[in-house]
Amino acid sequence: MERGSDRRVKQDGKTTRMIFIRLCRYVLRYWYLFVPAIIMTLLANQLSLLGPKYSGMAIDAIAASGGVEFDIVWDSVIKMLLCYALSATMSYGLASLMIVISQKIVYTMRRQLFEKLTTLPVPYFDVHPTGDIISHISYDIDTINSTLSHDLVQIMTSLYTVIGSLIFMWNISKPLIAVFVVTVPAAILFTRYRTKKVRPLFRKRSRMLGELNGYAEEMLSGCRSIQAYAREEEIGRRFNVRNTNSMEAYSEAEYYGAAMGPTVNFINNLSISFITIFGGILYLFSQNGTVQEGTLFFITLGGVAQFVQYSRKFAGPINEFANILNDLQSSFSAAERVFRILDESSEQVDRDNAIVLKDIDGKVDFKQVVFGYTPDKNILKGITLTAQPGKTIAIVGPTGAGKTTIINLLMRFYDVTEGQVTVDEVDVRDITRESLRSAYTMVLQDTWLFCGSIYDNIAYGRENATPEEVKAAARAARIDSFIESLPDGYDTILTDDGINISKGQRQLITIARAMIADSEMLILDEATSNVDSNTEIKIQEAMKSLMKDRTCFVIAHRLSTIRNADLILVLQEGRITEMGNHDELMEMGGFYSTLYNSQFH
Repeated sequence: MERGSDRRVKQDGKTTRMIFIRLCRYVLRYWYLFVPAIIMTLLANQLSLLGPKYSGMAIDAIAASGGVEFDIVWDSVIKMLLCYALSATMSYGLASLMIVISQKIVYTMRRQLFEKLTTLPVPYFDVHPTGDIISHISYDIDTINSTLSHDLVQIMTSLYTVIGSLIFMWNISKPLIAVFVVTVPAAILFTRYRTKKVRPLFRKRSRMLGELNGYAEEMLSGCRSIQAYAREEEIGRRFNVRNTNSMEAYSEAEYYGAAMGPTVNFINNLSISFITIFGGILYLFSQNGTVQEGTLFFITLGGVAQFVQYSRKFAGPINEFANILNDLQSSFSAAERVFRILDESSEQVDRDNAIVLKDIDGKVDFKQVVFGYTPDKNILKGITLTAQPGKTIAIVGPTGAGKTTIINLLMRFYDVTEGQVTVDEVDVRDITRESLRSAYTMVLQDTWLFCGSIYDNIAYGRENATPEEVKAAARAARIDSFIESLPDGYDTILTDDGINISKGQRQLITIARAMIADSEMLILDEATSNVDSNTEIKIQEAMKSLMKDRTCFVIAHRLSTIRNADLILVLQEGRITEMGNHDELMEMGGFYSTLYNSQFH
């Protein structure tokens, strides 16, 4: 058990070092800003360290045996005030500069994270909740930003202050430094011990928050269904369970982390108390002549005052570091989550000899295709079919038969486990993904519209589409009269995935988008499922022109939409059980015939 614990500690230490190194690389990208920040840190802290020196000189001038030496007092006080004023100015400039650096780093990190997400394969999004992914972009990076803009400045300042204070104290009285031989190791050992205990708690806190965000996003997107089924109370209960888990993880991390600051502060205050006592004793010995001036143990009253001030400067950063260690733990946990995404494998790169599809005929073949989303369960089991150029292939079957899986393989969102998918006799794995996916236009059951004008959403189907082409596509999709009836027409802004228009209208806009795209092949996945019967009839007429001379794959539960398909495939449990046109399948009297008759009789 102890060996396993040791391995985890070593692994955590290695992980922390790697995260720190990677964060430093981001900082070094902006070295031209970071170098001035370091210079300002050195100057600000050096000026701050000179303050106690002049304070001690003023005290010695006041306690001089020949009376108060006012010239020295005023000169020392002015220099002390000047040092503190310049130090404060430098510190303000440093804080402002670090905010600029941190914002640049956060901008870069957030851009890289989003770009990485756009390159991840579809399976990644199938297993990671959207809310959890969003929490990486927002909460995790904001947490890192807090460390870079505030904690990093504090660490830089503390490091110089500790070293500088130690040098000054060494020059004042070497015997008094012996106090830190006991207190500093005690503070360091306690901090290291506590850090090892607290780090996993901050990881758990970040994970629980991601789960909470994921659940909240999922439930909010389905709020209509929740209200329709009167499940508000149950959903609220489930949310409260996750909220409680998140709160407990947060409280646990903060509770155990909060003990570091007060404990280290107690150790540091203890060291200052010992310094005051021993320093006073040495001063008394120096005053009564027991200790001669120039010897190791000689010290003046001003020297004691200086040493106490420097000891506070020396102990202060150690205490502050213990206080910000909680933030560092949280930031490292957040950075670990962000870097985990950045280290995810992007969609597999195209083969070196991959070709670009040109002059596409549109012949598509499935040759003994076997595929499963997990190794232990195959969804498709030996699928063989041929889609001739310009023909329409309809795929029907019960839920879970593998209809959408075929679409995923056509678009190469997934690669086959066994067998081959070819376009114009070329294995899709030997074709660049960009050219393969550009060869298809997809209209899905789940519409996707972005925040923007109706015009932009339709024109999204083809770059540089003209206004005339956009309006022609809208007319073909039978949505033009609705658009023109709106106060802003084609400039009407769609918000929140088009929530301000009906679901059927959103579907029509996506169909218009497909019509403006000049792709050689077409995929329709329940494309008319969200429109009424009258609109469906109009769309079918419009779709005839869209589908003309294109190889089309149609998934439909409404069998009326596929009666004219050139080839209808009946898919059951991952196998093609029936194949033919509508009349042929009706004559067979099999599953298709039964399904068709159940819909119309």
